[in-house]
Amino acid sequence: MNEKSLSVKLKVDEENLAVSMGSGSLMVLATPAVAALMENAAAKLADNILNDEELTTVGTMISIEHTSPTPINAEVTATAVLTKTEGRMFYFDVFAEDKKGEIAKGTHTRVSVNSEKFQLKADDKYNE
Repeated sequence: MNEKSLSVKLKVDEENLAVSMGSGSLMVLATPAVAALMENAAAKLADNILNDEELTTVGTMISIEHTSPTPINAEVTATAVLTKTEGRMFYFDVFAEDKKGEIAKGTHTRVSVNSEKFQLKADDKYNE
């Protein structure tokens, strides 16, 4: 991989199963877990690119197709590929695969924010 892509791995365990996450009734990797893994790859890549302790990124959109089931104990690799930056916005293609091939693909968008200011904004929502 290069500086415009980054991959992360996950071993499927009970906590990432559809039946455990409430997104289904089967003992297969849950779609929300796949989405989170893809978002994690993109977040790490964006943070590497920003290289600024005061800044981070937050997800603003994720759209995926989860096309193949993955059983417990399998390893999944999610990859984020930076396709474009526009001001504070980062745009990614994301995909995930297990040893049998692609299990999900889609797009993800993140925006850079000042970590402290963003956290204060969130905390202040309920401090009235």
